[in-house]
Amino acid sequence: MVSNEDESPESRIDIRLLSTPPELAEASDVLMQVWGSTTPIVSREMLRAGVLSGGYIGGAYDGGRLIGVSFGWLALHQGERALHSHVTGLLAGTRHSGLGRSLKFHQREWARTHDITWITWTFDPLVRANAWFNIEILGGQIAEYLPHFYGEMTDSINANDESDRALVAWRVDEPCLRPATDPGQHQQIAVPEDIVSLRKSDPQLALQWRHNVRSAMMAALDEGYVIVGFSRDGHYELERQL
Repeated sequence: MVSNEDESPESRIDIRLLSTPPELAEASDVLMQVWGSTTPIVSREMLRAGVLSGGYIGGAYDGGRLIGVSFGWLALHQGERALHSHVTGLLAGTRHSGLGRSLKFHQREWARTHDITWITWTFDPLVRANAWFNIEILGGQIAEYLPHFYGEMTDSINANDESDRALVAWRVDEPCLRPATDPGQHQQIAVPEDIVSLRKSDPQLALQWRHNVRSAMMAALDEGYVIVGFSRDGHYELERQL
């Protein structure tokens, strides 16, 4: 849909709901490509069941080519209706284009029309780009730190590491209000510059980073600190909750 170089990356993308078996088979294939996996990240059958049970399956098309997929199911967060966004994947070459943000806002609009209060999802807390996007761009709250959440993973992105995840909670109908904190009681927790590359080049150092961040983060949260931001240079910013 690009007609000239002045168009933004988002202007050429068509984001729509997926529901037919051929669409869902293609979506499953795209997610396998994104994660470099030889087995489905989410099978066509599970996506089909997700459609039947009222879940969300969105696809981003550049012309006739599917380049991004997001899938989630109905859930609860703090006793309120939620969509748990299990997986969102973008093909190589489409990242840093605004496509991820467009998919999330499409998802949020869908949730709003279905009277859903929250969207939740997990991400690897050592991936700087995702932390910045989730906290600073979308304004999501880190609701929980989940050590080795999935157990061992063997895809090309996550292999040689432990699967810690942070749970994000993102309000659909209004900005998330952060809890009142004391700026005088402040901590920073650093993450590596590129954990995905580090897993391949130095798995032991990557695992050391994993354990150090996990220990520092869980200790701070146990002491009443909450995450209030993420810096451009790769630090979680925490303050003690009042």
